[in-house]
Amino acid sequence: MKKNQKLRNLDPFLKREKERYKHALPSREFILQLLQQEGIPIAEHSLHKMLSITKNEHDLFNRRLAAMIREGQIFRNRKGDICVMEKLDLIKGIVQGHPDGFGFLIPDDGSDDLYLSAKEMQKALHGDKVLVREIGLDRRGRKEATIVEVLESANTRLVGRLHIDHGILLVVAENKRISQDILIAREHSLKAKAGQIVMVEIIQQPTKYAQPIGKIIEILGDYTAPGMEIEIALRKHDLPHVFSPEIQKIAAKFPKNVLKRELKGREDVCHLPLVTIDGETARDFDDAVYCQQEDKGFRLYVAIADVSHYIKPHDPIDQEALNRGNSVYFPRRVIPMLPEALSNELCSLNPEQKRLCMICEIEFQKNGEIVEYAFYPAVMCSHARLTYTEVAAMLAKPKGPEAKRYSALLPHVLILNKLFKSLLKTRKKRGAIDFETIETQMFFNEQGKIDRIEPVQRNDAHRLIEECMLAANVCAADFLQKHGQMTLYRIHEDPSPEKIIALRNFLKEFGIQLGGKEKPSAKDYAQTLLKIYGRPDAQLLQTVMLRSLQQAIYSPVITGHFGLAYESYTHFTSPIRRYPDLLVHRAIKAVLNGGSYQPGDWQELGKHCSMTERRADEATREVESWLKCFYMQDKIGESFDGVISAVTGFGLFVALDNVYVEGLVHISELPSDYFHFDATKHCLLGERSGMQYRLGDRLRVKLVRVDLETSKIDFVLAEPSLKGVRSVRAERLSHRQNRAQQNDALKTVASKRSKRSSDKTKADKNQSTSPK
Repeated sequence: MKKNQKLRNLDPFLKREKERYKHALPSREFILQLLQQEGIPIAEHSLHKMLSITKNEHDLFNRRLAAMIREGQIFRNRKGDICVMEKLDLIKGIVQGHPDGFGFLIPDDGSDDLYLSAKEMQKALHGDKVLVREIGLDRRGRKEATIVEVLESANTRLVGRLHIDHGILLVVAENKRISQDILIAREHSLKAKAGQIVMVEIIQQPTKYAQPIGKIIEILGDYTAPGMEIEIALRKHDLPHVFSPEIQKIAAKFPKNVLKRELKGREDVCHLPLVTIDGETARDFDDAVYCQQEDKGFRLYVAIADVSHYIKPHDPIDQEALNRGNSVYFPRRVIPMLPEALSNELCSLNPEQKRLCMICEIEFQKNGEIVEYAFYPAVMCSHARLTYTEVAAMLAKPKGPEAKRYSALLPHVLILNKLFKSLLKTRKKRGAIDFETIETQMFFNEQGKIDRIEPVQRNDAHRLIEECMLAANVCAADFLQKHGQMTLYRIHEDPSPEKIIALRNFLKEFGIQLGGKEKPSAKDYAQTLLKIYGRPDAQLLQTVMLRSLQQAIYSPVITGHFGLAYESYTHFTSPIRRYPDLLVHRAIKAVLNGGSYQPGDWQELGKHCSMTERRADEATREVESWLKCFYMQDKIGESFDGVISAVTGFGLFVALDNVYVEGLVHISELPSDYFHFDATKHCLLGERSGMQYRLGDRLRVKLVRVDLETSKIDFVLAEPSLKGVRSVRAERLSHRQNRAQQNDALKTVASKRSKRSSDKTKADKNQSTSPK
């Protein structure tokens, strides 16, 4: 035993383990080292003896081994012996299911995905962490694997619809990547009825020989009940949406208004006519602006709600806010990041109420360039709650009814507009990309279903506020960078080389060249957008350019923001609804107080906040898709005009004009031919007919099917003549005809020149032989 205790003392990480734990165990690194040195699988009791594990340490040590198994460092074979993963040629990763039953393993090491057959997928559920062994290639030449072990189950609860088939109760998951049905015992059904949406707790995970088994823990109601689409999305995407009694109790204790003692050490800017400018339906106001004109330029005050004054690091509300990551905005419903006592009341910059804020005061030159800036805590009072529509009307008609209604504020709004015009020039000079996208708003009837869908027109008021917020965010990034304080930056990386090549090849077909050679800048994109502006195919070209860009994320590593053409950029202006902004506020305050802010692992925080943002986007997109499907149900058989919004190997997605709904024309519904997908040209090309369907082409389609369960809409071509769709052969013939006409014209010109030359030669000859 003493010899073994000496072996344990050789652990190079023993000091670290003693600092972390009261009872120091052998480190993971040392356990792996010993197992590798042995070179063979080791029985658990032999490992205990080797490392002098006492009876009191058994449970703790076994927990450590279990954690190492979950993370794929070690593995138990069929005998129960412990093996080193690296020696077994096993691959660890996450299962990604497909609605058709098969799936893929996404390896942790970033290597190529591995195909999992439908039979293999019976062993695990979408999202599970597993170990697999590569077994060769499938019939399509893809690397195939078999699941050896499920390390960690990702699904403990799921939402789905109850079905009763020959007396057997089963739940079909709303997440279509989970293809296994969940068996439910009668005693665990809560007497739910067939067709109802239920919440299920999985009590037995799937195995090679058995389906997953669950019990119903909540009945949500009928599938088509008003608001059910949101209830499903919340649970399907695991979105936190209920504040615990503890948090509600804490939130209820906050005062309704700012207390006198909270004003200490703050600048009083209540005299400044700061105003909020938001949409008509906004309820949480986290930013207000005011601008004054000076001899040398402008002075802008951007006031942002001081959420960090009320939410302290690691308290229950802060932990919940981190878990949520951001507010989620569904049609007709908001899932706030903070309790309403804060988001809509104490932190919201409501008109004519004192509120604590952080000020970003920026001095601009007349041309819109930033001269200097300052951050400081303050107390403010919003002088009015304005909407984008009202401000746009004031700018369009300075003597109109809206201008008269806010006559006292009109001069300040006009100065803001002057600054905005200057900032637009700096934006253009900087080379920021401006894509023209159509946003829509849904209007609902009394039954909670869509009555109509209308486009949201962005006006100068939207852009004015956007430029003010951009300026404050840039100053925040610069301030923290200069003071060496880590934070989460909003980064938008350059397009990948592969996407740039594909984009260049596509634009070349239209006679358009993207500047910048191998590494185009945002300015190169902006200049190309200017070239295509006003063209009939502008929407097509813009869509392809937009899809060549990366997705913006949060990260502590400064790589710049490609789209906005900033070297460094962060989010400071929305701490009520975005957790990264709250972190930025804390970091700025720490610098102002002469310290630094360390919330933990910045890298992991960035990954988490990026994930919650994507989660919210996916959930809202699914809700909107379902609502649009429900809206289109009674329109089956009707025909619509639209434009091809996406091209895939299985068909065309068509976005309808004026309705703003998207559906699929399956490749089998195209005229009889073999159609081949060209990803570079974004088109389907007929092998025999030469018929071509390309992104941006206009079509007339007929609605034939709406599937609420999958939120899918199917169209067929409404006109056999296929008006508006080009034939490649017809194009080639047209080009040949044009070239022939050009050649004929050139021959005619050449003939006339030859005749004139011949006539001139004869005249000269006659003149030279005539008498003097």
